[in-house]
Amino acid sequence: MRTLIRNGAILTMEGAEPELVLGDLGIDGSRVAFVGSPPAGFAPERTIDAAGGIVMPGLVDAHTHIAMSLLRHYADDLPFWNWLFERVMPAEEKLCARYVYDGSMLSLAEMIRGGVTCFADMYFFMDEVARATERAGLRARLSRGLAFNAPGDEAKLDESRDFHAAWNGAAGGRVLVDVAPHAVYTCPPAFIEKASDLASELGCMIHVHLSESRKEVADCLAAYGKSPVAHVRDLGLFRNRTYAAHCVHVDDADIAALAEGGVAVVNNPSSNLKLGNGFAPVGRMLAAGVNVALGTDGQASNNNLNMFEEMHVAALVNKGIEEDPTALSAYTALRMATIGGARALGLDGEIGSLRAGKKADLIVLDASAPHFYPRNSVTAALVYAAQAQDVRTVFCDGEPVMLDGAITTIDEAEARAKAQESAAAMTGGAGFRP
Repeated sequence: MRTLIRNGAILTMEGAEPELVLGDLGIDGSRVAFVGSPPAGFAPERTIDAAGGIVMPGLVDAHTHIAMSLLRHYADDLPFWNWLFERVMPAEEKLCARYVYDGSMLSLAEMIRGGVTCFADMYFFMDEVARATERAGLRARLSRGLAFNAPGDEAKLDESRDFHAAWNGAAGGRVLVDVAPHAVYTCPPAFIEKASDLASELGCMIHVHLSESRKEVADCLAAYGKSPVAHVRDLGLFRNRTYAAHCVHVDDADIAALAEGGVAVVNNPSSNLKLGNGFAPVGRMLAAGVNVALGTDGQASNNNLNMFEEMHVAALVNKGIEEDPTALSAYTALRMATIGGARALGLDGEIGSLRAGKKADLIVLDASAPHFYPRNSVTAALVYAAQAQDVRTVFCDGEPVMLDGAITTIDEAEARAKAQESAAAMTGGAGFRP
């Protein structure tokens, strides 16, 4: 179908400097047909009036665990290791396929409402995450989380191989599959090497948690005499294209290794701050040539999938830490959430910016709220003032998944009810408590 989006302020995210086109954007099938003025002969079958609104690429949430929506508001204000090993992991032992599907559907509705069109997810029962993603109409790189606790856990590598065979390239190419060794503290060296070999065999990417906490770094130094970054590099992980979540506690040598290995870092500012893990040196990474994307992490540690909030926090905290208001500009934060995320996931040739020929993954924001006035810098407005609820229309792969505030692919009431039932079965929480 051909769609015409009229009279928008179109932020293309195409260059190193902001480009704002005042005009129209056309969609033909799954791709952007033009940006600016309609060519002769473009006959739309659907027209959307974006007058007064902002049109921009869909946001890329480059590190999530979307089924963890079931643990939202369940384990809060705890130190990281207590949170993970005493609250989250015991609850996850009760997971089943139905629970993961229900949690995923709730999160997919949340992402659509917040303008996310593409995400990277690492978790369990990933066939259910893929099935939910296909139904919701979004784009994703998915991976089965790999941890090694007993010899039988090597079977998880075969599960990853089978998941790749079943889902890589599915949903019209919207679903891709990667390999995800969880972290250095859950994967012994031999298991990381086998995961890396599997990624090479399948020709896919690596998704990993890396240098998230001081304890992780200290334990890795004590066990292997190296930082987590150096440890996985020396195990050969970076011979595969890799995107690494967190990278909070990294020194200059680590940053140089990430840059040399072509590793993309996914900054998770809200999760890192909430768990008391610190804040990644994003400015130093960018200066060293590391591609930095943005992610929300799971809702058990965030507690939302709001990428506008992530952009806001990333920009502000970097300024505060560096004591430099120019440390991370609004446009840099926007790039991290769009083209930077697309590049981290190996998809920048298709998504992350708006130009003719790229996939039509885009969003339209209603900019009529008071926080958008007076009209000045659109990039500042999006990072320092915009809210997720300002998103009104969302297209992914040329198909509308939300039109004028109404999600077209998910029954939200059903998703909320089923997620509540599944969460209650896992945690015993039937409703609000103090």
